[in-house]
Amino acid sequence: MMRRRTTLLTGCTALALALGTTACGGSGPVSAGGGDKALDGQTVTVAGVWSGSEQKNFQKVLDAFSAKTGAKTQFTSTGDNVSTVVGSKIEGGNAPDVVMVPQVGVLQQFAKKGWLKPLSATTRKSVDAGFAPVWKKYGSVDGTLYGLYFKAAHKSTVWYSPDALAQAGVKPPKTYDAMLKAGHTVSDSGLAAFSVAGQDGWTLTDWFENIYLSQAGPEKYDALAAHKLKWTDASVVEALTTLGKLFKDKQLVAGGQKEALNTDFPGSVEKVFGPEPKAGMVYEGDFVAGVAHDQFQKTIGKDADFFPFPAVGGGKAPVVSGGDAAVVLKDGKNAKAGMKLLEYLATPEAAAVWAKAGGFLSPNKKLDLAAYGDDVTRATAKSLVGAGDSVRFDMSDQAPAAFGGTKGAGEWKLLQDFLRDPSDPKGTAAKLESAAAKAYQD
Repeated sequence: MMRRRTTLLTGCTALALALGTTACGGSGPVSAGGGDKALDGQTVTVAGVWSGSEQKNFQKVLDAFSAKTGAKTQFTSTGDNVSTVVGSKIEGGNAPDVVMVPQVGVLQQFAKKGWLKPLSATTRKSVDAGFAPVWKKYGSVDGTLYGLYFKAAHKSTVWYSPDALAQAGVKPPKTYDAMLKAGHTVSDSGLAAFSVAGQDGWTLTDWFENIYLSQAGPEKYDALAAHKLKWTDASVVEALTTLGKLFKDKQLVAGGQKEALNTDFPGSVEKVFGPEPKAGMVYEGDFVAGVAHDQFQKTIGKDADFFPFPAVGGGKAPVVSGGDAAVVLKDGKNAKAGMKLLEYLATPEAAAVWAKAGGFLSPNKKLDLAAYGDDVTRATAKSLVGAGDSVRFDMSDQAPAAFGGTKGAGEWKLLQDFLRDPSDPKGTAAKLESAAAKAYQD
């Protein structure tokens, strides 16, 4: 099963919900916005991975579009397997007009199958004016723009308990070595340093990607993401060696490797921010804040805070991102109205609706940071937008699903095996190359 990881924002109540298909119609004049009601009587169907609070918040955006244009909207939650669900809907003659795609690899797959309409001149103009070129690159296939990145995730954030760090007398570190040193100090004060979610392989890919981007640099990161560089390259072995130092240090990993392998993502957040803390820090994306707030009633900025994933060796601090791109399907019954929805989603006005609701980051630099509801989210958004073209999209999300997005297989499983036994980085690199070569060939 392909596991989504860029959109776990706001409550992990969504994680507890069944991932079956749910639909919610939406429509009436909920927000002011004028408009000429040019789409009166038309319905735009939208599919995406979101459920729970994310679906509810995206519906607010759709309702604002309805108020502006007169169109009705209907959103269907696909669960994690977007490509499978959308593919079967197309085959059944029931294609949605718009799909929110959470992985670059899936967007490319859709484009290569000829399912997508190129974005309109109006949307392209908004993207050129409001987004760093890197977002246009990730939304394009063979030079044609098909995807608009409406929602982003900042995956270079280390979350911590301010009390735990204060008690240990340490400050947020600026380098990776300083982070491990601070971790030992936290451990000496009675708590493990890091809670690691090893039961979910995707979290381990995120650890690797941040280290690799900082240590090896963006050019090699891009080459490895495209499999133009082999996983047996010395730079991969070096990054695995760096990661292995943390994995094998029982002072740094809460409960050691065995417990880490039995801890899922929500559980890793609970170990830092739950009623019985076991660790002072947890690495994952900005969506940690949603879990800390919704599940454990932590005030973000006071009881839970973050520092940027620190620079490794002599490299620059990494900014790894994920995101959801809106695409228009050729086979949708109302693709023309779907294109109008994308023109709206490309505006700061649309992004502001969800920004106000919370659990959202926009890569649109024209969105006023004041639209976000708290200082920590503002700081995260500022960091993401400020990184400009140095942002790199989650590497495993760019890979074929067989390698970078399947539970119990490929990169997810091999990094879990590496967490279990990090003694042979070179051997792990060879296994990763073997799995990658097969997946990219397929």
